[in-house]
Amino acid sequence: MYFSPAIANMPASGIRRIGELAAARPGTITLQVGEPDADTPANINAAAAKAMTDGHTHYEPNAGIVPLRKALAHKVTTVNRVPADWSNIVVTNGAVEGLFTVLASVAQAGDAVMIPDPSWPNYSMMAKILGVTEQLYPMDTRTGAIDVQVLESMVTPATRAIMINSPSNPLGTLLSQENLREIYDFAVRHDLWILADEVYDQLVFNGTMVSMGRVEADALGLPDDQIPAASRVISVYSFSKTYAMTGWRVGYLVVPDALTDALTKIQEPVVSCVNTPAQYAALEALTGPQDFVTEARARYGERAKLAQRLFADAGIDVTAPDGAFYLWVDTHGDAQEIAEKLVIDHGVAVGPGPAFGPSGKSAIRLTLASSEADLTEGIRRIINSGLIE
Repeated sequence: MYFSPAIANMPASGIRRIGELAAARPGTITLQVGEPDADTPANINAAAAKAMTDGHTHYEPNAGIVPLRKALAHKVTTVNRVPADWSNIVVTNGAVEGLFTVLASVAQAGDAVMIPDPSWPNYSMMAKILGVTEQLYPMDTRTGAIDVQVLESMVTPATRAIMINSPSNPLGTLLSQENLREIYDFAVRHDLWILADEVYDQLVFNGTMVSMGRVEADALGLPDDQIPAASRVISVYSFSKTYAMTGWRVGYLVVPDALTDALTKIQEPVVSCVNTPAQYAALEALTGPQDFVTEARARYGERAKLAQRLFADAGIDVTAPDGAFYLWVDTHGDAQEIAEKLVIDHGVAVGPGPAFGPSGKSAIRLTLASSEADLTEGIRRIINSGLIE
């Protein structure tokens, strides 16, 4: 029987491999998955329950319920300073589905998309499913900076888009306003779409988050409330990490006018619409008290300082994060082998760097979203393992 080569030949996530090893070893401390250690706030859960009681259990528009889209347009306009009308918002089944449908809309088999290295493994997996060629461009693993001259050397007539991620998963670094402008100008020169993954936008604890949509508006000389008539930036956001709603699967896109119809239309065969009670939960998350977000942001910042201090005391190099909840650690060795030994022999699971791209061959990623106790003990086990120089 025929089986799609794109799926059959797609490698499984190296992070999942570590997860399987961890599940088989009792007492393992898990620092490999980007999962907040807190539960979804009670007011958000209550909003979903009320939505179900009130009968909001039916199909809704492909692009999402209007109250949520209006609230999201207000959020991105005021918080991210990205000009948007509610008609520019598409609610998606998590940022994952949003990214996939965007990629499917702007590129097809035989086209190419520029993807950062290192980056979230799902980017690469999506490209492989769609038959899109990956052009892996390097990021400075200490600063997160992108060299536009390198991009110029890589771009081809087949290139359709460039993906960026700030704050970065796995580095935790922010792209500066100057670097974003360089990338934007590069995209203009080559008529590329820009897929801006900004799902950790509310979890920045060092420096200032600058959205690519704002950079575009500034480049075009537009005021805060004027939407670019021919935008090339597609911004991707999520409720998952910000509000500890990973299992609810609600994300959203800020989409240029030229793509609104296409991205709304593609929702129908992919997900039809996002879970209706979950959309009402997202509306409450956005419009209700924001104490949870403020406290989470501060908590991740403190854990980042703790982790950096523990590794520095042991003489181990790490990338200082500005946001998200990850720590990138240079092992100076075979990171996949080290990650597996850390699980099997020392009971601590970390993300193996090679899962994030070739530049991660000697690095591991730790999540700062685990409890402080687990983070401290996990780092102690890593240092005492003797596997990292």
